[in-house]
Order: sequence, then structure tokens, then C-alpha cells
Amino acid sequence: MADQVNTLPFFYGNITREEAEGYLKQAGTGNGMYLLRQSRNYLGGFALSVLHSGRCYHYTIEREPSETYAIAGGKSHRSPVDVIDYHSQETDGLVCLLKKPCNRPKNMQPKVGPFEDLKEKLIREYVKQTWNLQGAALEQAIISQRPQLEKLIATTAHERMPWFHGTIAREESEPRLQNGSRTNGKFLIRQRDLNGSYALCLLHEGQVMHYRIDRDRTGKLSIPDGKKFDTLWQLVEHYSYKPDGLLRVLTEPCPRPDGETGLIGRPLLPRDHPGLTSALSQGPRHNTTDNLNPYETRVPNNQAGGKEAMPMDTEVYESPYADPDELRSSTVDRSQLFLEDGELGSGNFGTVMRGIYKMRKTEKSVAVKILKNDDNNPSVREEMLREANVMQQLDNPYIVRMIGICEAENLMLVMELAELGPLNKFLQKHKQTTIKNITELVHQVSMGMKYLEEHNFVHRDLAARNVLLVTQHYAKISDFGLSKAVAEEQNYYKAKGHGKWPVKWYAPECINYFKFSSKSDVWSFGVLMWEAYSYGQKPYKGMKGNDVMQMIESGMRMDAPMNCPQEIYEMMRTCWTYKADERPGFTIVEPRLRDYYYDIAQ
Repeated sequence: MADQVNTLPFFYGNITREEAEGYLKQAGTGNGMYLLRQSRNYLGGFALSVLHSGRCYHYTIEREPSETYAIAGGKSHRSPVDVIDYHSQETDGLVCLLKKPCNRPKNMQPKVGPFEDLKEKLIREYVKQTWNLQGAALEQAIISQRPQLEKLIATTAHERMPWFHGTIAREESEPRLQNGSRTNGKFLIRQRDLNGSYALCLLHEGQVMHYRIDRDRTGKLSIPDGKKFDTLWQLVEHYSYKPDGLLRVLTEPCPRPDGETGLIGRPLLPRDHPGLTSALSQGPRHNTTDNLNPYETRVPNNQAGGKEAMPMDTEVYESPYADPDELRSSTVDRSQLFLEDGELGSGNFGTVMRGIYKMRKTEKSVAVKILKNDDNNPSVREEMLREANVMQQLDNPYIVRMIGICEAENLMLVMELAELGPLNKFLQKHKQTTIKNITELVHQVSMGMKYLEEHNFVHRDLAARNVLLVTQHYAKISDFGLSKAVAEEQNYYKAKGHGKWPVKWYAPECINYFKFSSKSDVWSFGVLMWEAYSYGQKPYKGMKGNDVMQMIESGMRMDAPMNCPQEIYEMMRTCWTYKADERPGFTIVEPRLRDYYYDIAQ
């Protein structure tokens, strides 16, 4: 949502109320002139400033728990833009109708708040140290978990600020402020108790004033009868430009003594320490009203303790050979591979078994694809070896990784284990899965596909049956039997003729001209999205391949699944653009899905 709002010409970013009034009055005196700015006290919220009869009126647009937006007491809308559109037709509590946007002056960008740059740094530092990631894996982790990370960082950032002194006593705070420079407005914040109560200690004319900061039932912070804030850093930012009930504005932060930390009840870890607090899984320390658990849907009982796992928490997020002491090999020694009872699945080639692969320093749960002994069908063996060849070239957290080939009593492909199985079957059994959870999984698939696109691989069999779940919140693309590497200068693969093809997932150019590219994978991805949001239903149910082709050629497309969000259905329709060169690539599809996921996940 932030990215979309940033592009609005009348959005000014993190400006103050007074700055907003200045811009409106400079622009003219017309009633109903308005601008939008970032809320400085509500996380994820906005403020609407309106000019009427020479006066400015300000309305907070809050982000509601249901991920909608509303002016207090007003109707809920999907976005801040929808709030503005509504109030251009209905006053509904506003002083007047919104008539004319007050656009930013030429070459002026929305103002970035002082916390924004710090937030980016803290998010990156947190992910890097919590999961010990770097490079592409670090970027993938930030993308996939950003909504939760932003909230976590925002609500705990004060602990990293020099003005936050932790749980010190009132008597201890006073000499700290009076030591060194005795600038009026010098300040610190201390923790009063573990229920989320703080104190703002302010130096004024040599005396230290103490203001209680309490948390109300909804988790908002305020000094008595003061403005309410979601975070301590917002409170400090506000009182740094306006006294608003204090004796004076906050001017100079009082730094903590050397070596002391503001983190509650635990030492401040060095910046390069891999064990930096894993607060994402613990939730907030002081705010019991906020639930920072990233996902609201419980995972099935076959996960340890029923705990919701994030991708980076699983052993298959990192490459099996991430440890430099583990030697990567294209072959697996049979003596190091132990098969377990019970099949994970089966097909024309044979069976998939669960196994344990004992590596040099660790052992991994694996899936083992075992070719049945069939001397009459060498093509199946060739197909398995082709799949292994493709998979061994790929290394991405959202693609099932190949560990190696084992030539023993049968030909065996040893791969990462994704034990919850295919996405379509999982959704058929778990109809309570939320739209947010489905969007998260589909977005992960788009990240894996973007990786394939960037590395000139065409999947050619992308469907929900070929997306496997490691956990309810972690998806991996599998089945590379039809995949092809394509030359950069050509960017497509030309098949020699029809095979046993999944026609209902194929773009028109695949059927008509045997041409396959990342753009035809995008068409298949649109069908995969339809499968996911219909909870595993079969696409084009009851229709034969020829009927499907006639339907597509006539310009018709599948209807939206029941209760599918409009934005998602529009994305599917975009993926089903008839001409390949007009169809978006995954470099466009993935960020759009990411933005939508951020919107509904925050």
C-alpha cells in the first residue's frame, strides 16, 4: 500500500500538520482542497488535511484490524484512495466535500521520515543475524516476511535508540540528565514496569520533569491527556517539533552510559552476533495487545508442536551444501541413504519414498524418487536423468533442490523433502486456509519462477500439483521433467511436436506453435493462482482440451473463484493475455503479488 500511495501526486509523506497547512494555503483558498500525508502517530495510517473557509481541518485515516482504512467513526474502505473517492461524493462527517487535490510542487518527492532509513537498516540487520543469511537468500527472506518484520521493528525500535535507558529508577535518571551538557529539552525515556508503562524525563531550567507514558487497552501510548501513538519513536518524533502539553520541545537525547543497553532484561548483542533476539517467534515483550505472530492459521499437527514455522526456520530453506565443510556431489552413496517405510507418492516412473541422507556433519530428511525396474521403458530413465540435470543447476529457497543421484538396486533421485505434499491436495483438505496464507504461498511460487526466468529456464509444467509445501507457510516448485534451459538470445524453446501435455495449463502459443518461454510459464502461473484461490479445484472442470482451446481463442477466460479478491482475479486475467509479447513476465508479476500481500498482511 505504501508504494501505491507514494505515487499519488497529492501525497506529501511524513510532513507535519503545520507543513500541510502551509502547502494548502499556498495553493489557494478554494473550499475542499486537500492533501494526504503519513500519520505521525498511527502505524500504517495516514492523515487527510482539508481547506475550508480559510481554515485547515485534519482527519486521521486509520488502518483497521481488518486491513481496511477509515476515518474514525466513518465507513471502512479498501485503501486511503477509496476513502478520498468516497468523501469526494459524500461529506459523511467531513467539513466539506473533497474537491481538488493539492499536488506536490514540481520535483518534490514525498518526505521520508527519520525512522524510514533506520527501519530499512534494522530490518536488514535483524534478518541477517536471526537467520544468518546473506546475498540472494537475505533478499528473499526480507521480501517474504516484510509485513511482519516492519511491525516488529517499529514496535521494538526504541530499544536501539540512545534516548531509551531501559528499566532504571527515577532517582537514577536525574543525574544522567544533569551530567554533561545541561541543554533545555535534553531527555530520556525509561521503563517503569513490564506492563508497557514508561516515563519521559525532561530537563528544563536545570530541573528534571517526569511525565508518565501509559498504554491504553488498545495498545496506544500517551502522556496523561496527550496525543496517542503506536510507538515510542513516534511519540519522541512528535514532541521533538511541538511541546503539545510538555514544558518545552525535546531537543537533545541523553545517551546511555557506555556499554549499557536499552534492551529489556537481556544484554545488547554485538551487531554481527547471529543470535540476535528472535522476537518474531516470541511476539512483543511489552505490548500484550499486539499479536506479532506472523500467521493466524494453525499449521497441521504433523509439524513440531503445532508451531507456525516461517520459511527461514526450516532446514530446507538453506542449500543442503550451505556449510562449506559439506562436499557437494552429483551422486549419493547408497550406504549413506536410509529409506523409511511408507510411500509419499507414486507415478508412471515408480514411487517416492521418505528417507534419511547422512551427510558429513549432519543428516537430512529427504524425498527419494525411485525408478521401478522396467527394462522395456528406457525413456522413463532418460526423463528422470533429464529432470535431475535441470534440478542440479538450480539453487533457490522456493524450488525443490536436487541433492544427488543414487545408482543402486534402482535409479534414485534424492531431493529435499516437502512433506505436506502438493498445494492443490493440501487446499482441498484445509478449506479454512486464509486468503492471506494462500497469497503468501502463491507469492513464494512467483519468487521461484522469477529466479527461473532470470536464469533462462522454462518450467513447462507449472501447476498446483507441482508446488509442494514444506509447511503451511512455505512452498517450493517441483517436477522439472519437462523443463528446458533456453539460450539467452532465443528466450524460448521450440518443441518438436505434441507430447503428453497438460493442455489446460498451456498458453495458446504452446498449443498452436509448440513455443515455450517464461511468458508461457506466466500463463500457467495464472491457472495455478486460479487453482489456489479455488482451494484446489480442477480448472476448466468437465471440459476437454479442444473445448478449452476454443474457449480461449474466442476471448473467454475462466470466471473468478468464489470469494477470490478482485485484485487477484485481475492478476490472473493479466497472466492470460493472449499474445505472449503483451503478457507480463515474472519480474512484473512477482512485485505486484508482493504489494498485494503486504497490503493484506500488515
